[in-house]
Amino acid sequence: MSDDSWQKVREIFDSALRRRSEERRKFVSEVCGDDKSLLAEVESLLSSLGSAESFMEIPAVANVAGIIEAESKQLEMGRCFGHYEIIEQIGKGGMGKVYLARDQKLDRQVAVKILNEKFSQDESNLQRFVSEAKAASALNHPNILVIHEIGESDETHYIVSEFVKGETLREVFKENTLKLSEVLDVSIQIANALCSAHEARLVHRDIKPENIMIRPDGYVKILDFGLAKLIEQKNKSFLGLEDETAKQNQTAKGVIMGTVNYMSPEQAKGERVDARTDIFSFGVVIYEMMAGQTPFAGDSISETFANLINAEPQPLSRFAANVPDEMQRVVAKTLKKNKDERYQTMKGLLADLKDLRENLTLDEKLEKSRSPENGNTIAILRATTGDANLQTAETQQGFLQTIRRHKPFAAFALLALVIGAIGFAYYFLYAGKTASGADGKKSIAVLPLKPINTANRDEIYEIGIADSLIYKLISMKGIIVRPLSATRKYVDIAQDPIAAGREQQVDYVLASNYQLAGGKIRVTSQLFNVASGQIEETYKIEKDADNIFAMQDAIAGEVGNILSARFATTSSSPQAKRGTTNEEAYRLYLQGRNLTAQRGAADARKAIDYFEQAIRLDPNYALAYAGMAFAYRASGTLGGGAPREEFEKAKAAVTKALELDNNSAEAYAVRGDIKQKYEWDWTGAEKDLLRAIELEPNNDTAHALYSGLLVESGRFDEGFAEIETALAINPGSLVHQRNRGRHFYLARRYDEAIVQLKRVLEVDENFGTARGWLLLAYEMKGDYAGAYEWIMKDEKRRNSENVELFQKAYATGGWSGVRRKKLELDKQDEHQPGSNLFSIARQCALLDEKEQAFDYLNKAVEKRHSQLVMLKVDPTFDSLRSDPRFAELVRRVGLK
Repeated sequence: MSDDSWQKVREIFDSALRRRSEERRKFVSEVCGDDKSLLAEVESLLSSLGSAESFMEIPAVANVAGIIEAESKQLEMGRCFGHYEIIEQIGKGGMGKVYLARDQKLDRQVAVKILNEKFSQDESNLQRFVSEAKAASALNHPNILVIHEIGESDETHYIVSEFVKGETLREVFKENTLKLSEVLDVSIQIANALCSAHEARLVHRDIKPENIMIRPDGYVKILDFGLAKLIEQKNKSFLGLEDETAKQNQTAKGVIMGTVNYMSPEQAKGERVDARTDIFSFGVVIYEMMAGQTPFAGDSISETFANLINAEPQPLSRFAANVPDEMQRVVAKTLKKNKDERYQTMKGLLADLKDLRENLTLDEKLEKSRSPENGNTIAILRATTGDANLQTAETQQGFLQTIRRHKPFAAFALLALVIGAIGFAYYFLYAGKTASGADGKKSIAVLPLKPINTANRDEIYEIGIADSLIYKLISMKGIIVRPLSATRKYVDIAQDPIAAGREQQVDYVLASNYQLAGGKIRVTSQLFNVASGQIEETYKIEKDADNIFAMQDAIAGEVGNILSARFATTSSSPQAKRGTTNEEAYRLYLQGRNLTAQRGAADARKAIDYFEQAIRLDPNYALAYAGMAFAYRASGTLGGGAPREEFEKAKAAVTKALELDNNSAEAYAVRGDIKQKYEWDWTGAEKDLLRAIELEPNNDTAHALYSGLLVESGRFDEGFAEIETALAINPGSLVHQRNRGRHFYLARRYDEAIVQLKRVLEVDENFGTARGWLLLAYEMKGDYAGAYEWIMKDEKRRNSENVELFQKAYATGGWSGVRRKKLELDKQDEHQPGSNLFSIARQCALLDEKEQAFDYLNKAVEKRHSQLVMLKVDPTFDSLRSDPRFAELVRRVGLK
């Protein structure tokens, strides 16, 4: 339903509520006239309202909203109902009354729910309820109420469940304000339970505080899966439910169910729901635990519905003090109106909640370990690197797991963390690679320019002017500027500057547009304050467009001077390092660099063509040669080509680049990478990468490549420091984020790798290599169910013909069967161009096929496969390490 239509429904419904109940139907019929669709929507709301005095306090149950208030039988104390002796009534809900009873057979207390008569008389309702209750009873989870029995006695239907002694979550937070740690403890238990339910294809659809019990020992129990609906699936007989049941479930579509304050927007609109509706309702519950109120409550039912569909919730920080930014992000993501923008699975939400809890635990330990001597150290670290760097979720998670495994060394570990914090703070202070806003410095991202007329798009204006502006601003003291490598991706005409600023973690964004007319270029630049979302200043400049380079430098100089005065700093007057005086060569170079920045081998090959054209126009263009080397190296690394041939061409190109310019940071960075991955000259590679960083400290690519070399040689601490530096320079790089997850994997920190790689895939589900590393992390952790889940997601995403093959393999041989099937398929393609012999060797090793593993590793060495640099640390080869042949292979790739 469109917003306009919904507004009309709301107005009529609101007016109807002001009339007496007997007048409402007539009023609605007259107002809606011949609009049957409008009439149906309003009558649906009125039907859900029923005769209840407060709709907010009761759920509307499928198409039985009209019988919710019907009476169920009143049972007296001492009466025997079957073999259950009634003790007392303890509750009343939409489907009937609930009694505390004693199970005479097993001598235990139970809860007995007596279904109301009207509900029981409707055969289809009863069948559906029984089917869903059976599905719920199949759930075996400590945080879900256990259903013991479904039965009938004296023509009365009943459900028997465990009796939970405690208080509802509503009662708990009415009495006390929950601490953040308590909110997280409760939330994690709820999320665990819902994960289990969703895996069984069961959606609760009525998550609210009244349906969550807290036992005196802090244990959480989710009650009442009575509104649950089996998610549609191909296998309709899942959990014993036949096609007829699934067919009946479809009748719930379009009917509003659940309690309005906790409904998802799709429930409110009467649309089909899935597991993501529980994620939304759960988010409302978390919000209420933190804020003391629900995010969308209005003064009337219709206003609440309207808020639910149209209004954004107030930030949690408005109602609660010291709410971590990550907590606000998590809750905000659960409450997205569009379910495609929410967490897509409860598992993803659970992972983030656990991260938050681990962070809080570590903070508590640090607080306890503080002394007057180290208190200032932590304060300095926070001021220097920001809480995000001090509280890296994955690092803390691994640290805490180490503490749990080695409790006697916990005190020493905490001391080591403080010492490490001092070193980390010193590193950032010394190197100047501080987080945005540290040491009083302001940070800024310059976005590519946007054309007023999209028919005249040209990199030489969009990227070229931005490059000149960045180079000018870098010369300014006291301001941190994101490099072009970080911002070139924001070329989309519709790019939101504030969103880009948040991703880049900067204080300001400079967003500009340009227009060409009459030999002139008119540039309008706006300075956005990311925190406030407001435009602070606007600059308009007009220059002659005849001489491209002079124009770029003039615009950069003028805007740079304005910003220099704005931020009360000084700057020099450098000209951008274009490396050529040929405008067309420069344009081609920019096009090539943009393509190389993509993640595909095909893009890399297209980039090579642009660099070749640029070099034909200017044979002395050093940057173009360095760019070509990067593109050849990418083509050889990413597959689809011949690695030896591609790397040889990359070597020739980078040699020429350094002959033309011996101070090219880009050239040293790519030569260092070639030396490591192709020549296996680790010493020479490290020397070149350090030279690149010396020449250009703000080169995130050089830092990222160096981090890889350090991790692959077993120097994990140094490697993690370098990847963090790369991310501090370019926070929005998914490649750097992926590499961080890969480093966690190689360091055998599998839980942290899983969390990191999932975050990458939340941003870009098509990032194939991130999926590959995630699969390995699950496998090496021993979580084969997780590994199977992710390989199937990947195959389904690609519409692969392997889906059915892997399903059969898993059914007959478990994860080992899937691994063998994958190995069989990969072997079929081993002679194809771009086949990954190293990956085949890895699979052989995992299946304990040692001779085959050595055979493929030797083949990979002959082809000089770039992934061999991981041989020393890759845990998949642990089964081979005791064999002398493995030590020889490690030596052959230049490692000891």
